[in-house]
Amino acid sequence: MEELEYFKSEAGKIEEVPIGASIVFTKTVSESDVYLYAGITGDFSPNHIDHEYMKTGKYGERIAHGTLLLGFMSAASARMRVGRTVSLGYDRVRFTGPVRFGDTIKTTYTLSSVDLAKRRIHAEVKCVNQHGELVATALNIRAYVG
Repeated sequence: MEELEYFKSEAGKIEEVPIGASIVFTKTVSESDVYLYAGITGDFSPNHIDHEYMKTGKYGERIAHGTLLLGFMSAASARMRVGRTVSLGYDRVRFTGPVRFGDTIKTTYTLSSVDLAKRRIHAEVKCVNQHGELVATALNIRAYVG
């Protein structure tokens, strides 16, 4: 099955949301990504920026911020054009494995349900590394606003 990087609903109507439609966003995490993210957020935890601190711990090296993966989820969401929507947030967010510098993360965003009464759509979002290991998962909720 072909993996789409972008999807656009022609009608843009909630009644025509294609349940099961899926797109992917892929990015290799660099040291620069992690340092820039630390600078933007102010999260300078040694888990992310202190090699000496991390080399004797469980992971043996620095790891990316889990919340950086939420950014990847947002990027994937932006590529799923199903009408004028806004994100109401992410539920059931879990960071299930470490993301190391140099890991390639594939984020898959799949439309999973529609709530016509509330005018909302839900999507299952999963991030896996280049070894196929799940490193993050969440449920995105979007509302139709126009």
